[in-house]
Amino acid sequence: MPAPDPDTAHSDVLDTLAPLDPLGRERAHLTASRAALRAMREDAQALDIRDVTANWVNAAVLGAQIEERIKSLADLSHTPLFFGRLDYLHVVGADRAEGAEGERFYIGRRHVHDADGDPMVIDWRAPVSQPFYRSSKKDPLDVGLRRRFGYTGGELTAYEDEHLSDPTEAAQTSKLLQAEIERPRVGPMRDIVATIQPEQDEIVRSGLSGSVCVQGGPGTGKTAVGLHRVAYLLYAHRDRLARTGTLVIGPNKSFLHYIEQVLPALGELEVKQATVDDLVAVHGEVRGKDDADAAVIKGDARMAEVLRRALRSHVTAVPTEPVVVVRGSRRWRVPAYELEEMVGELLSRDIRYGAAHDALPQRIAHAVLVRMEEAGEAPDDRVQDAVARNPAVKAAVKALWPAVDPAKLVLRLLSDADFLAEHAEGVLSAEEQKRILWAKPARSVKSAKWSAADVVLLDEAADLISRTHSLGHVVLDEAQDLSPMQYRAVGRRCSTGSATVLGDLAQGTTPWATVSWAQALRHLGKPEAVVEELTAGFRVPRDVIAYASRLLPAISPGLAPVSSVRESAGALSVRQVAAATLPGEVVAACAEALRNEGSTGLIAADARIGELAAALTAAGHAYLSPGEETTAESRLTLVPASLAKGLEYDYVVLDEPAAVVSGEPDERTGLRRLYVALTRAVSGLTIVHTAPLPAPLR
Repeated sequence: MPAPDPDTAHSDVLDTLAPLDPLGRERAHLTASRAALRAMREDAQALDIRDVTANWVNAAVLGAQIEERIKSLADLSHTPLFFGRLDYLHVVGADRAEGAEGERFYIGRRHVHDADGDPMVIDWRAPVSQPFYRSSKKDPLDVGLRRRFGYTGGELTAYEDEHLSDPTEAAQTSKLLQAEIERPRVGPMRDIVATIQPEQDEIVRSGLSGSVCVQGGPGTGKTAVGLHRVAYLLYAHRDRLARTGTLVIGPNKSFLHYIEQVLPALGELEVKQATVDDLVAVHGEVRGKDDADAAVIKGDARMAEVLRRALRSHVTAVPTEPVVVVRGSRRWRVPAYELEEMVGELLSRDIRYGAAHDALPQRIAHAVLVRMEEAGEAPDDRVQDAVARNPAVKAAVKALWPAVDPAKLVLRLLSDADFLAEHAEGVLSAEEQKRILWAKPARSVKSAKWSAADVVLLDEAADLISRTHSLGHVVLDEAQDLSPMQYRAVGRRCSTGSATVLGDLAQGTTPWATVSWAQALRHLGKPEAVVEELTAGFRVPRDVIAYASRLLPAISPGLAPVSSVRESAGALSVRQVAAATLPGEVVAACAEALRNEGSTGLIAADARIGELAAALTAAGHAYLSPGEETTAESRLTLVPASLAKGLEYDYVVLDEPAAVVSGEPDERTGLRRLYVALTRAVSGLTIVHTAPLPAPLR
């Protein structure tokens, strides 16, 4: 049956098609909705702002806003415009008169309206869309029918109905929902807007004012939940967040590249993404490296107190000389005891060092003005500012509360054993102090070879001097791997806003990985954050997650294992081979996996990547690096175990688990790294090894 003209998509004529050809009716609505979206985009492109702005600045701002609007209205051909439909029993938001006909809404990734302004597709974030995710047979929320749509290459090919208010229809598992969850992964991470579960939706729609921490095992969708929460908050609080800003923080560039298309697919283009290293990079370039022990100490929250003491040591609390200001023929004297009171008051307020440095000359100048007034003069604010700039006042401030460069402060702490000992007394032990001191102190800030942990210390010192700008909302993913000092660095970026913290304690793979969310949230400055736990797995097959969960008692005792809701058990194969044939067997396993639809990831210990790369090349297999986008023609990615976190592949070949474990500083961290590698598969996992498997897996 030919599709009806888009202009009549909402007419009564279409309704007459429903009993005869319901799929045809839905396809017609899709065609009409796409036409309406094109019209919305054309309207935005046709806007003429030449006569509506007062100046070129306003014109530039408005022009940029219109450009973003045009981008957000792009019709992505392979992305369904709507994925569901709700038929309410009654009129929504109005008096529910007896016998009144209910309303129908199509739920999609963005709002689409026709020429009259009537909605054709409702944004999934709108309140009226919420029952699509929350309604059930037990609590239908006034929904008579929930319809899910199936798509193939952007074309609507199927639908599935649930009559939620019909007591004679039994609850059933959605086949389309299951198929969407298990759809092969090719390309970057995609949104889960069509498959959000009730417990996930509750987190997504939680308010902006509160912070949320999501503990979720592999495949529970915590990353997607965090990204969709950003999209929801931008919908519900757009004006506020447009002023204050939002930020997504991930563990590495490969991960950020993998997730970067999720928010644009939902129409959100303004969310910035960064790593923690990116946040602090403004203070110094990382050119050095710490051993694990030194990095753990430098990342300890106690370093904040050491830095605070070292900074405050520059203040002269007991001045010995008065300040004498000469103006014309008069000399105005501020005695030392009064200066001491000013300095003491600023110290007691514990304000930022730089703010106090700026306030002190004004305090001294005010004391001079009081004396002027007592002498019968009538000075104004301009006189006070002039006195504050007087050479005698500036000299006094330099002596009492000198300006401090954060990089020079940290450099001195890490280079001068006596200076460190003075300010780490009672905070760090003598052995700990020795571990963080540089063996070869740098001569200057420019020649310093800062480590990643050092640059975080620079960020802390800079914030002690001048307040760090705070955003409205920050999403922190893979948070379990951060040190306390890194948490503090992130917390500074949302000190007046809120945060969504995502992670899995069992996947902590750094020597300083957090042991509890309560501890992490305290360092972040969000101790009041609500901790939610996701235990239903939607990505990793049952047999694979059960196998990986054997490691949990050793890596995170007491943590609940993920319970997979996947109907398919998944393919799991463990193959022990001779050492001489290991590379060839691994390549053969990759070739076997590539016969299936979807992506394949070969994960191995970092030290073995070179050998495996050579084996793949010799066998004629092209491969990608993490972060490079898979395509239908290039579906194999060679992944160092250190970069596997957060990524997913339809099929995973894991090379030599024992090498993954031994490649880490300690066994617990190694087993956690292995847990991550084991849980990257969506459809099947093949383990190829020569050395004995770690004890928990035997």
